[in-house]
Amino acid sequence: MDDFRIRDGELHCEEVSLAEIAAAVGTPVYVYSTYAMCRNAAGLADALEGVDNPLIAYAVKANSNAAVVATLAAAGLGADVVSGGEYRRSRAAGVAPDKIVFSGVGKTEAEMALALSGGLFQFNVESFEEAETLSTVATQMGLTAPIAFRVNPAVGAGGHAKITTGAAENKFGIPIGDAAEIYAGAAKLPGLNIQGVAVHIGSQLASLEPLEEAFAKIGELIAQLRSNGHLIATADLGGGLGVPYNPDLPPPPKPEDYAAMVRRATSGWDARLLFEPGRLIVASAGVLLSRVIRVKPGAEHPFVIVDAAMNDLMRPALYEAWHKIDAVRPNAETWTANVVGPVCETGDTFATARSMDKVGAGDLVVFRTAGAYAATMSSTYNSRPLTPEVLVHGDRWAVVRPRVDVEAMIAADSIPDWVTGCTAGDSS
Repeated sequence: MDDFRIRDGELHCEEVSLAEIAAAVGTPVYVYSTYAMCRNAAGLADALEGVDNPLIAYAVKANSNAAVVATLAAAGLGADVVSGGEYRRSRAAGVAPDKIVFSGVGKTEAEMALALSGGLFQFNVESFEEAETLSTVATQMGLTAPIAFRVNPAVGAGGHAKITTGAAENKFGIPIGDAAEIYAGAAKLPGLNIQGVAVHIGSQLASLEPLEEAFAKIGELIAQLRSNGHLIATADLGGGLGVPYNPDLPPPPKPEDYAAMVRRATSGWDARLLFEPGRLIVASAGVLLSRVIRVKPGAEHPFVIVDAAMNDLMRPALYEAWHKIDAVRPNAETWTANVVGPVCETGDTFATARSMDKVGAGDLVVFRTAGAYAATMSSTYNSRPLTPEVLVHGDRWAVVRPRVDVEAMIAADSIPDWVTGCTAGDSS
């Protein structure tokens, strides 16, 4: 079911007109569907039926808005966090400490202490050096840190090189060939409780084969570690399952197919399974709503210049990502056009030679499947205010992140009283 659909000739989110939101909040603005998020979360949980007591820890980096995290926490999900900020956001949104997994390759001592004092289910440790630091922090606090090592299985996967995380040359995890030695060394460190193994090979995966290959290696490692005397009670299988962005491409695997593969691949492991879905839960639940500034002639196709830009939705510039672009009030006419933003970068291009609804100055458009890795990656480049966010539930809606105006951005800067201009003596 699509929670963004045409009603009476106009695109709605659930029961709310997007034009109504644009009129009240302005554009660009992100709009999220509560129904879509909850349905996606329930779909994964239902698919995993039969898996004993799984921990589904939502990857907060996909969309860290407090209202989004709170919605998913109320639905029973935990949180996979990669910074102290995400940890604090998750706790503030109601995620229980025993449902939080702290991942990330660069945890600081302060972040380790924060999570230890507040509580968590597990640190996913990415190197022996990190384990040594965590051991020192935990010992100084008189606490024990529950850990799993993230293992790099040398299996490359992902929809783009920049979101592949399991290849041997990637920065993540410990090499699987070194795992036995690293686990043995970590077992001698005070303040650590080694309880599991973790793996995550990439994002926007279009095939289950790389995952199954990685899980097979992890299964063999678990058996080896147990034979070496380690009590492996958890296995974090990461996330990465893709979502359909471009309807002209083959669809990614369904959660049901993924879950069937997981049950097959982990049979006999006797470990609690952890999952870190992010994009799968929130991507289809959000759109970026924008207004056409003007249409400009082009060499081959017209340029549709919208008021959203690469600072609002970075994925096309960063990953060459594809987002479907639709008119809020389609008129049945289509054309081929380039869709660009106002930022002074050629990379501020959302679509080239795209077949789409014909639109003109003042018309509203949406960039679909923009609930993940979109608002959370936005910036104030070109001194553009951060994009506001709106959450819809049935016929109700609320601004869950306001637009910060330029005056507030300027006020956040400070000019030292010694700044009087440049003089010849300032150069070196």
